[in-house]
Amino acid sequence: MTPERFRKLKSVLQLRQLDLTVLMEHVHKPHNLSAIMRTCDAVGVQNIHAVTKDEHVRATKSAASGSGKWLDIQSHSDINTAMSSLKNQGMQILAAHPSDHCIDFREMDYTKPSVILLGTELYGVSDEALEQADQHIIIPMLGTVDSLNVSVAAALILFEAQRQRLIAGLYDKQQLSDEAFHQILFKWSHPKLARFYESKALPFPELDEDGQVIEAEHHIKARLNN
Repeated sequence: MTPERFRKLKSVLQLRQLDLTVLMEHVHKPHNLSAIMRTCDAVGVQNIHAVTKDEHVRATKSAASGSGKWLDIQSHSDINTAMSSLKNQGMQILAAHPSDHCIDFREMDYTKPSVILLGTELYGVSDEALEQADQHIIIPMLGTVDSLNVSVAAALILFEAQRQRLIAGLYDKQQLSDEAFHQILFKWSHPKLARFYESKALPFPELDEDGQVIEAEHHIKARLNN
């Protein structure tokens, strides 16, 4: 870990938006999952959600370009549990899906805590999820096709959200608590060491300004006894 790399990670983490996320409802193609994850990282999303039958979200390394290790991914067993949890956090849920009362995605206010709900590649968002969404949004189509690839649609919507949030100054103030910031930064900077401390149920040690570990005495003893 070079000092330059450490400073880059800190600057990225300071921009993370905790109240902007995506909820993927059975988006199962690894290439699409990876592309969505890559976009989330690019616009400053830290936490993403997926309703999936698998315990882990499966992505391709080439499309994700390593972005998966910078994101916290929460899997949900069903859409009702996922949407209930996010609504209880005060998030508006915006379903990317055509309907009789959908609106242009650019008309939404993404400076509010927002969830972009994305459906399956073939059928889109389920009827069950659409009924619970706060608003249905679409990307206007002027050609012969009536929809975009799910990862492309996600990118357009998320970058509109980023545009609005930049204008509103939401990237100017760190949203993570100091404790959460340190936890994530340590994992990013020293992933192997972080796993060791977690296995010993020890708090992460402090880092100096160059990202080097400042170990307390009990941390050193734990490592020597390992």
